[in-house]
Order: sequence, then structure tokens, then C-alpha cells
Amino acid sequence: MIEKKTKTALDETRLLILGANILLGFQFNGVFQERFEQLPPYARALDGIALLLMVSAIALLVGPSTRHRIAEQGRVSKEFLEAIRLMAGMALLPFACSLGLDIFIIIEAIFGTVTGIIAGAIFSGAALWFWFGLEFLQIARQGRPRDMPSETHRLEPPLPIRIEQMLTEARVIIPGAQALLGFQLTIVLTKTFTEIPSASKVIHAIALGCMALAVVLLMAPAAYHRLAYHGDDNDDVLRTGSRLITLATVPLALGITGDVFVTIERISGSPTVGVLAATLAFAVLVAVWYVYPLTLRYRRTSRARSHRSRTAH
Repeated sequence: MIEKKTKTALDETRLLILGANILLGFQFNGVFQERFEQLPPYARALDGIALLLMVSAIALLVGPSTRHRIAEQGRVSKEFLEAIRLMAGMALLPFACSLGLDIFIIIEAIFGTVTGIIAGAIFSGAALWFWFGLEFLQIARQGRPRDMPSETHRLEPPLPIRIEQMLTEARVIIPGAQALLGFQLTIVLTKTFTEIPSASKVIHAIALGCMALAVVLLMAPAAYHRLAYHGDDNDDVLRTGSRLITLATVPLALGITGDVFVTIERISGSPTVGVLAATLAFAVLVAVWYVYPLTLRYRRTSRARSHRSRTAH
């Protein structure tokens, strides 16, 4: 049962991250549209804030997959299910705020500031109500205590289920990576792209290459499973696929970070501000995708060694 719940939770995360990456792509792409320069300075600044909020949401939505590969090593538990729930819930808050800011920018450009504020507030409020309000209302009505996470019962599912979960995690990440890659490719064909500094063009090209590499790596586990083993389950499929998915998040983080710099530098006109924003985005991605699961894994390993040492004596 817990294996099925884990796959369902990952599938739900997959739905969220696709929408998040499409919005992130719009924020990257919108800066290079001709009418962007006609927006008021505060609207352009809000677009940059919305971009950073969405990067935070994506970091949290991909976080369960990296934790499952690095810290859990493919095992499942109530604690891991709770972590998926918490990280998805945390991601929805910056998602809702970023959505409201994007709606404000678009409606403000069409109908004016007051209408833009009203529209942005309505959509952010609707998102918060349907993503949080209904759920908390249902919890209050049920009036039952929620199961607390257990760290002592971490199950290792059968190999076929572990491979299925690994492939599901690749499917969680790859639609967003493909969407971002598409936006990165189209940006190059805009007239505005020719006007940005040469350094920004180089950084965008590197970011585009990183995103393409991430897509290649994320598609590799399915190809490896099908071509090398004809779809049969094997420990090598799980081991290789897990490594490829974890490795893919490195160029994914670099690709997002690179285009955060290009976008924020374009909005602010300051390379320094672009570097600061890119550094902040990279720090968030690294903290959620690597530092957190590696720290969790180290603590568990240390506790296990300590327990074995006490038992031996």
C-alpha cells in the first residue's frame, strides 16, 4: 500500500511541476518580447520577483525525487510520504504568488494598474483557496489526528516497483525540462535577443546546452531499460537509472541558474543584480536538491554506525 501511495504522490508532483515550468518559461520568454520594454519599471521588477518565486517552487517540487534517490536510496516510508506532502505544499505558496504577479503584469499591460492588481489578487486568492483552504477545511471537518511520520519502518519495495518509481521520478522532471528547453530555443530567434550583451548570449547558450543535456540524461533510463534489457527488471537498470536521474539535476540546476542571470540582467540592466539573483537561485536549488538529502543520509548513516557500535559492545 505504501508503495502505491508513494507512486501516486510522485505522479501528483508531476502534474504540479509541469505547470510550474510552463510559467517559468513564460517568465524567461516574456523578457525578450518587444512590448516588455514598454512595461512600467515596477512591473518589470515584479516579473523578476515572480521568476525567483517560481524557481523556489520548482526546487521544492523536484526535491522529493532527489531525496528519494540520494537519502532514501529507493526505499519508501511514512516519513518520505510526509516529506513529499510538505514539500509539495510549500511549493504551492510561491507558485500561487508567482501566478498572481504574472496575471497582474499581463492584465496591467492591457487594462491598467488597478485592474491588474484586482486580477492578480483574485487569481492568487483563488489558488490559495483551492490549494490550501479546501484542504484545511476538510481536515477540520474530519477531526481526526494525522498519522505521524515513522522513521523506523523504511521498506525496500520489490525490484519492479523500485524501477517503476525511478522511471516515474524521471517523468516528474522531464516535462518541465523539455518545456524550458523549448522556451530557451525560441528566445534566440527573437529580435530582442540580438540586443543583449555578448556575455549574456554566451551564458544563455551554456544554459541551453545544460538543459539539453538534462533532457538527454532524463530520457536515458527509459532507453536503457528498453534497449539493454528489453524491458526486463534488473538491478543494473535501477542502479544506472538512479545515477542518471540524479546526475541530470546538475545541468538542470545550471541551466535554470544561467537563464535566471540572463533574465534578471535584462530586467535590471545590471550584471551585478543578475549575478546576485542567479547566486540566490543556485543556492536554493543546491540546498534542496543536494545539501538536504545528503545531510539526511549522513545523519542516518551516523546513527546506524553508532547503533551497531553500541550493540557490539
